[in-house]
Amino acid sequence: SLSQLSESTDVTEEMADNDCLSEMSDIPSNYDEDQLYTVKVINDFLDVTFGRKVEQKCLERACCWSPVDEANVPWCFFSKNHGYSVVSESQPDSTHIEARLTRMDAPSLFGADIKELIFYAEMQTENRLRFKITDANQARFEVPHEHVQAPSSPPTGPLKYRLELIQKPFGLKVWRTSPEKLLFDTTIGPLVFADQYLQLSAKLPSHNIYGLGEHVHQTFRHDTNWRTWPIFTRDSFPNGGTHNLYGHYPYFTCLENESGQSFGVFLMNSNAMEVTIQPAAITYRTIGGVLDFYILVGDTPEAVVDEFTQLIGRPFIPPYWSLGFQLSRWDYGSLDELKKVVERNRQIGLPDVQYTDIDYMEDKKIFTYDMEKFKELPQFADYMHENGQKYIVILDPAVSTGKRLNGPYEALDRGHAAKVWVTEPDGNTPLIGEVWPGETVFPDYTNQACVDWWVDEISRFHKEVKHDALWIDMNEVANFVQGSSKGCAENKLNYPPFTPRILDNLMYSKTLCMDAKHKWGNHYDVHSLYGYSMVLATEKASREVFKTNRSMVFTRSSFPGVGKYAGHWLGDNAANWNDIKWAIPGMLEFNLFGVPYIGADICGFFDDSPEELCRRWMQVGAFYPFSRNHNAQGYKDQDPAAYGADSLLVKTSKHYLNIRYTLLPYLYTLFYKAHVNGETVLRPMMHEFYSDSETWGVHNQFLWGAHLLITPVLDPVSEHAYIPDAIWYDFEKITDRKEKVNLNLPADKLGLHLRGGAILPAQRPDITTTYSRRHPMRLIIALDDNNAASGELFWDDGESRGILEELDVLTMHVTHNGYTDPNNLKFENITVMGVTGAPVSVLVSDGTTTNALTESQVNYDSTRKVLYLRNLELELGKNYTVNWQDKYRNSRHFDCYPEAGSDQAKCEARGCIWEVRERRYSISDPNVVETASGITVDLERNTAFPSQRSQSRDISKLRVEITYLSGKSLRWKIFDPSNARYEVPLPLDLPAMPETEENNRLYRVQINNKPFGIQVIRKDTEEIIWDSAVPGLTFSDQLLEISTLLPSNYVYGFGETEHPIYKHDLNYHKYGLFTKDQPPGHKLNSYGVHPFYMGLEKSKYAHGVLLLNSNAMDVTFLPTPALTYRTVGGILDFYMVMGPTPEAVVQQYTEMIGRPVLPAYWSLGFQLCRYGYSNDAEIADLYRDMKAAKIPYDVQYADIDYMERQMDFTLDKVNFKGLPALVDNMRAEGMRFIFILDPAIAANETKGSYPAFDTGFETDIFIKWPPELSNDIVWGKVWPDYPNITVDNSLDWDTQVELFRAFVAFPDFFKSSTAEWWAQQIKDFYNNVMKFDGLWIDMNEPASFVHGTVGEKCLGDPALENPPYMPPLESMHRGLNHKTLCMNSEQILADGTRVKHYDVHNLYGWSHTKPTYDALLSATEKRGVVVTRSTYPSSGRWAGHWLGDNYSAWDQLLKSIIGMMEFSIFGIPYTGADICGFFNPAQYEMCLRWMQLGAFYPFSRNHNTINMPRQDPVAWGPEFAAISRDVLNIRYTLLPYLNTLMYEAHAHGNTVVRPLLHECFYDCCLLICHLFCFVKGVSVVRGYVPNARWYDYHTGEVVGVRGQFMNMDTPLSKINLHVRGGHILPWQKPENNTHYSRLNPLGLLVALDDGGSAHGSLFWDDGEGIGKLCMFVSVCVQEWESRGM
Repeated sequence: SLSQLSESTDVTEEMADNDCLSEMSDIPSNYDEDQLYTVKVINDFLDVTFGRKVEQKCLERACCWSPVDEANVPWCFFSKNHGYSVVSESQPDSTHIEARLTRMDAPSLFGADIKELIFYAEMQTENRLRFKITDANQARFEVPHEHVQAPSSPPTGPLKYRLELIQKPFGLKVWRTSPEKLLFDTTIGPLVFADQYLQLSAKLPSHNIYGLGEHVHQTFRHDTNWRTWPIFTRDSFPNGGTHNLYGHYPYFTCLENESGQSFGVFLMNSNAMEVTIQPAAITYRTIGGVLDFYILVGDTPEAVVDEFTQLIGRPFIPPYWSLGFQLSRWDYGSLDELKKVVERNRQIGLPDVQYTDIDYMEDKKIFTYDMEKFKELPQFADYMHENGQKYIVILDPAVSTGKRLNGPYEALDRGHAAKVWVTEPDGNTPLIGEVWPGETVFPDYTNQACVDWWVDEISRFHKEVKHDALWIDMNEVANFVQGSSKGCAENKLNYPPFTPRILDNLMYSKTLCMDAKHKWGNHYDVHSLYGYSMVLATEKASREVFKTNRSMVFTRSSFPGVGKYAGHWLGDNAANWNDIKWAIPGMLEFNLFGVPYIGADICGFFDDSPEELCRRWMQVGAFYPFSRNHNAQGYKDQDPAAYGADSLLVKTSKHYLNIRYTLLPYLYTLFYKAHVNGETVLRPMMHEFYSDSETWGVHNQFLWGAHLLITPVLDPVSEHAYIPDAIWYDFEKITDRKEKVNLNLPADKLGLHLRGGAILPAQRPDITTTYSRRHPMRLIIALDDNNAASGELFWDDGESRGILEELDVLTMHVTHNGYTDPNNLKFENITVMGVTGAPVSVLVSDGTTTNALTESQVNYDSTRKVLYLRNLELELGKNYTVNWQDKYRNSRHFDCYPEAGSDQAKCEARGCIWEVRERRYSISDPNVVETASGITVDLERNTAFPSQRSQSRDISKLRVEITYLSGKSLRWKIFDPSNARYEVPLPLDLPAMPETEENNRLYRVQINNKPFGIQVIRKDTEEIIWDSAVPGLTFSDQLLEISTLLPSNYVYGFGETEHPIYKHDLNYHKYGLFTKDQPPGHKLNSYGVHPFYMGLEKSKYAHGVLLLNSNAMDVTFLPTPALTYRTVGGILDFYMVMGPTPEAVVQQYTEMIGRPVLPAYWSLGFQLCRYGYSNDAEIADLYRDMKAAKIPYDVQYADIDYMERQMDFTLDKVNFKGLPALVDNMRAEGMRFIFILDPAIAANETKGSYPAFDTGFETDIFIKWPPELSNDIVWGKVWPDYPNITVDNSLDWDTQVELFRAFVAFPDFFKSSTAEWWAQQIKDFYNNVMKFDGLWIDMNEPASFVHGTVGEKCLGDPALENPPYMPPLESMHRGLNHKTLCMNSEQILADGTRVKHYDVHNLYGWSHTKPTYDALLSATEKRGVVVTRSTYPSSGRWAGHWLGDNYSAWDQLLKSIIGMMEFSIFGIPYTGADICGFFNPAQYEMCLRWMQLGAFYPFSRNHNTINMPRQDPVAWGPEFAAISRDVLNIRYTLLPYLNTLMYEAHAHGNTVVRPLLHECFYDCCLLICHLFCFVKGVSVVRGYVPNARWYDYHTGEVVGVRGQFMNMDTPLSKINLHVRGGHILPWQKPENNTHYSRLNPLGLLVALDDGGSAHGSLFWDDGEGIGKLCMFVSVCVQEWESRGM
């Protein structure tokens, strides 16, 4: 077919060469992965077709020619001349993009190129993107999928991807948004779209590619070395070649990296195609239809399967009996012989299901049976049912054209009458072929008449020959003649211009002619849908025949979506050691494809199966989801009994089948979870252990779900296995983990191991599922490293359609019970693995009564550490709790090996105890010195224990200094007394003298030894509120660890990380703390570091604890409750404040770290910003529109786009030339202006042209290497661009950074000279360029776009970049310098002390803040406001904070409240989130609700990013503007109150955004709920009303509810506001900005309490003066009788 190249008319060899020169000028001699992916022409094909004319033909196509020695790499590849360009682009709404494409002038590859195309993209869900490319002028064939359809509503949450369209040549890039990563990039090769040749290439982010089928893949992870896989359904043998097999699956999953983040790509196209997998790239070539792609983004590989099955249809739940062992063969010879096989296997206790292949039929005609050899077949199902067994028959699609032996073939005749056949091209004449019965016709299952006929025939046959399920075969569709009995016509369908590399290189080989007709279209288009359409028809028949029973369909040919109705087997394999191996990748792939009911023919279909092979295959086959032994005609029997009843094969088969049947409740639950959640059943190891790269290529082991690891013997020699990082128990205890081991499996064993953390439901096995389902249930519990486990059970009658019951057996809590088991099933036994000691007692409670188990019911195996509970009689469907208490119940274990990969050997090498407690430091008697002001203790490391980490030197002698700072605060400091270590240079406001009077202190301190620990006790309640007398204290050079028990589960604080709830979940959650340019996300370390928490006590008193340490660290919560700190440097320096109320904790904490700054009054007004204003006119227009809409508005911002090439202290004199004048005009009308400054200073400017760098360089204020390493600056790259360049935004991000971003230097703000330089730059800008009123400082984590430094080679000690212990930080595998400076960089403190960036990284934003605040005051001579992104304790003394680059999503509204409440207790009350979200397009309702919420943020700013639609209030229309105006008028009315709150925070440390528990901390309900919540489309919210009198702000009426939840009407135009009785709020009439509102008279809003009293206060000054006079007014009303407000 390649010879049918279209002729080039005007392209010369020279032209082609010139085009390639530009492409290849910087290309290595072989190929460049970014640019030269092929696209079709591969040298081995060309050599055959063209001989020596290969190069000429390549050049005639205007392609590039470059012979290479590397195998499979194409010599001929596209140049830039090929492809399409975008001529128009539109975006009908925020979730759709449309574009028209036109073909660029270039020679045609195969003719019939389509000139104009339509590109359509739809953001269907948060995780799913669809894009389609098709002919703009003529409809083309598209797959008529039964399930795939567009969602009924657009996505409501933030998109996890973004689509970037490249104009010329056309291409697209799909990016993951967090962290930003390019997933699918089609710009590496041109789009080709001809009538019969469509091609698209894409670069991928990794080589971890899984899927595509159906083929034999000898490994689960693809070989990416230019392998081409054809996809086109075909009846062929799975013998290890690269040819196409039975199914059609243009779908793959790509694992991106150790984070587990993955994505899937599905091409919805049923035409013949081939897919070439190249190094980290893929090329599709299909010969018809359209390019209809779905990109599915997930956080884990398993999540991608969830997304894919949501798209194509969730897998069906098979009937319970179909999970039993099954037996089949082709050609039993007769029913008598079949019964002999059944009986001999019954005698050994096997199997559950029996099949008959085509030999049961009369002359292989479907819907018949052989009246002679199988004359009693109608009664055979009853024979099976009597013994609790099932019977399945086979059906092929092809229908014989001959008559039956004794009369007409009625099924054929009825088919003729209904015209149900696939026809020749004329659309009338049935196409004749040949299959097993001889000459045949083929049903057209895309024809409704055919479906009706098929349903009817199956119904008729079932009445004649009862059976329990259907097995459908030969539906690729298979044909024994080429095309038809008449042959196939020579036309472009049968002989297309290009034929993919399918078997035989002939389209109609062993199938139908491509021009045959179906209702859905030409066979050319629907060939690979034949099996799919047959499944749909057979499912309808199954429903008709079996009614309410599930039954099942089992198919050989399949297409995505088949798993919704059917299972699959891997086809006609052979009895050899290769095929037993290759079955595992096949089954793993079909679990990715959404077909979890999958298996291979056990012992092999073809050839005689040797005993050793069959024995090993029976062992592993016992764990195939579909477990069937099946072989072919003419080969020896291989049913287990055929090897002898007493054979080793039978014994080991029964042993593992008994385990299978024991665990069928677990397997059945896995299928339920696949059906409901899209989970895999047979699961690749890398789906569970994706952070371990060793698992990425494992294909000889697999899991059942998450918990059962199967390691079969797949070779005559002993099997090597990989044991992932978890606790594993031998099912019949692996102590190895994260290692390759030799399991030493004898002839009768395979590896079977249960993962710690699992609860598996089980049942006593029996011969069949019918009987085993009647036996009592049991639980198998395997405890994990944290002595925890969980599990689930789904249970119903096993065969009815519909979901009946789901049971959570972790605490045996029934979540839904709609099923009563007729066998009155009970849980009889519970087995618990990993119990460290014999229990003192075991209690069973049903919620009403609690009973202790008797001694005979409890057995503990101390050797295996297994607890057995017997004869329990716990009824299925009831709730139970089982508690046991072991002898070591007070033993608390703290993790000694927090890194991944712990095992007993590694643990003990550190001197830790694998099972019992130890002490590491003890007191050096008599060195405990107690004074009136504190305690001093000297410690010595216990040298009986070896050093924990050879790379981190242990410090043997420590000193502990405890200081009673005041009656309400204390400090304890643990440090090396012999060698000074880094300490945080943060000036705290501590009392001048410690509190020496014991009676004045709210606490007392006790010192514990063995293990050493400090206990802090609140005296009036005797509660221990800090207790570090637990194991694990570690003090080495680069790892410091300490743990403490907590007085309650109520812990708040630690940041900056996004938390889903305000109160921490203590169930083993770990958070890394390290400042980073990282948008908020689950457990991702973001911009600030705040190692401070507030804890509540059982008495409901509160205390706060600060660890003053600025190194990278993490905190781990334990449900004990307990807390573990780990940090990689410095000292352990703790400060505690005693409260006792939550508000008092914040007041005392801010008294210590510094009171919050008092922002200017105008900064409490509404503010607008966006990254991406194109020019000053756009800002002017916005200001005009906001004034016209009369929306209160005080502050306008400019992001980095106002600068010249994003350089600080410059102005873009092209696009923002008029900005200074505009700012002056706005300020004259009472407005204020804030602009952004980043710390990084561009360094590539001509000397003398950029004073900021020149003067900084001259005064030596930039961060450098230590002198012993280099005298150079540590260069980075951030936003500034090189001079004299044009940025190509179509390139990927890393390339843009490399080519266009200038070198930058980072000021060292610890130096006083830097503060002076910074202040001078700000003052010069204010005086000479543009006025401003506040400053916004960003990117000060500090952020860099390169890792460490330019070139990414950090000098100095590599242990600082990658410390021996790495906290769980975002991209931790990349080192601490990821997206920031090298840790070996040197900074110099104000006193001249030289420190490593390793120690002070987290202080960079803090050190940046005070110089900025001082500079602002100096330049403007007013207090203004500074807003900073990176913070540390005491940053609030000088600045406010916004919560960073959030997403436009509903969940961000609630999370913003949590973030503000946390920053309130961190002492930064001037805080808020970007209203309506920074990333992703906002939606109308969500943005409106966010405007309502944001109107009550202390820092109220609407802000979004570049290339996103506008989201300011006037961008949405009049209704939105009016509602925004109304709610902002309320804010402005109450600004005197908000300003007073800010003053009280500044003067006394009060919170502004205040959690309910701060006011009502005795009300336990308040600890778990938030009052404010918005959800899409909801007009009623449910909120908690604390126990006080409350008034509706809008109506003044008393709310008649207190101390309980209530429903609150919340129409779109309203936010619920309530005023608490007993308070007086000052107010003022609102205006367009605060300049005018402050001129209006003041008023008072009085809300009386139950006693008729109220009080309030007002702070008032000029709103912006520095140290000016002010007034503070107190107001009181007493005993006033009123019913309203």
